[in-house]
Amino acid sequence: MAKNDREFGIIKSDLTAVRLQIRNLDQKVDRLGGRLEEPGQKMDRNQAQIVELLTHLVGQNPNAS
Repeated sequence: MAKNDREFGIIKSDLTAVRLQIRNLDQKVDRLGGRLEEPGQKMDRNQAQIVELLTHLVGQNPNAS
């Protein structure tokens, strides 16, 4: 019985360690998501500006001064 208790204690300890690591990874992912949000918004704005500029150029004579 003591062997089973010891093995259960080891498993319980390992599970606690895994939970702590998962919590730590969740926090890191949350921080990373926040840092990626701003560049994504800038890319969206830049793409919109490119589309707008190309839309204005369509149909214009490239040789016109």
